[in-house]
Amino acid sequence: MKMAKTALTGAASLLLAAVMSCAQAGTLVINSNAADTSVRTAFDAVVKGFSAENPDVDVKVNTFDTEGYKTSIRNFLSAEPPDVVTWYAGHRMAPFVDAGLFEDVSDIWAKNGLDQSLKSAAPAMTLNGKKWGIPYTYYAWGIYYRKDLFAKLGIEPPTTWKALLDACAKLKANGITPFAIGTKQTWTTASWFDYLDMRVNGFAFHMDLTSGKIPYTDKRVEAVFDRWDELTKPGYFLANHASYTWQEAVPALVKGEAAMYLMGTFAVAPMKEAGLGEDRLGFMPFPAITPNLPRAEEAPIETVHIPSKAKNKVDARRFLTYMSRADVQAKFGAMTEELPVSRNAPAPTDPYLKAGATMLADAAGLSQFYDRDAPAEMAKAGMDGFQHYMLQPDARDAVLTRLEQVRQRVYK
Repeated sequence: MKMAKTALTGAASLLLAAVMSCAQAGTLVINSNAADTSVRTAFDAVVKGFSAENPDVDVKVNTFDTEGYKTSIRNFLSAEPPDVVTWYAGHRMAPFVDAGLFEDVSDIWAKNGLDQSLKSAAPAMTLNGKKWGIPYTYYAWGIYYRKDLFAKLGIEPPTTWKALLDACAKLKANGITPFAIGTKQTWTTASWFDYLDMRVNGFAFHMDLTSGKIPYTDKRVEAVFDRWDELTKPGYFLANHASYTWQEAVPALVKGEAAMYLMGTFAVAPMKEAGLGEDRLGFMPFPAITPNLPRAEEAPIETVHIPSKAKNKVDARRFLTYMSRADVQAKFGAMTEELPVSRNAPAPTDPYLKAGATMLADAAGLSQFYDRDAPAEMAKAGMDGFQHYMLQPDARDAVLTRLEQVRQRVYK
């Protein structure tokens, strides 16, 4: 009888431990930077779909402002980590991998054949021969333009730098600002630097620059600003752009006060919501500058990761596996005007997504965006400097000298 009681007590203890384990495993905490309305709606839909398939998991999502998230992520990864975090690929992922703050998820890739289905993003997720997260969406950048304004003034979508400058001059002469932009959040300036550098100097040079191998005082970087001068000095950008966020600059395009906007596909949703349909809104790649230079494009990758100190890694792996699925990525992309990373996802039907997908498929290289390709300190200094230059073009020499000082400190 005593042995039976002991066995029963042991079984009860195991059952209690299992129940406690399940209770702990049943809560999945996700920290997300999906603050923009359409992105948040899409991410919430993904979470809802996961919850429907996994009713035993109680998902709690904490959503942060994008800029605030960038400055706080290291703190919460170290002090009070959630179970899943949204983040970025490549250089922006590397510091957390190097610091031991991200979990190795190579097992998820191997188990689900992700090296094939997520092939395009696999290199950006690999460090030290291991995978550190799941890429679930990426998006193309390019120039959105008002077809009706172009047609009215007899402007064809420019494919060369000269043609772009001619179009800008004609628009300006007719009282229309060539480019909308909002630089209150300075990351928008980086799209201009990236494209000008890739079109003037090429993809390899741009990657070397953002990796700290080339001085900002190099003549080839100055050549980038020579081209940028041809837009800033004649006043081809929206006036007072430092007063606007990127969303607050959209109405200038919608009202016809501006004719073009260099932006990612995530901007299409608010443009459509504001009344710009296919009859008036067109899309074109950034024009060529240096003849015969292979064309590279911006294609930032959004990712999810498991913090190494997460409490619920079991359900976190379930969520990352869910986010790797083609159907989930296709649903997210359809809601955000972005592209699924999975090769198994159906081809997009939206004309802007189709144009972006075709453009990226033909690209000679894909950059992640300046604030992801460069280390955080260099990126902040760079984007602050780009904004300063756009507001005061004559300050370019001082800006480049300052950036070179930062480069020497950051990459020492």
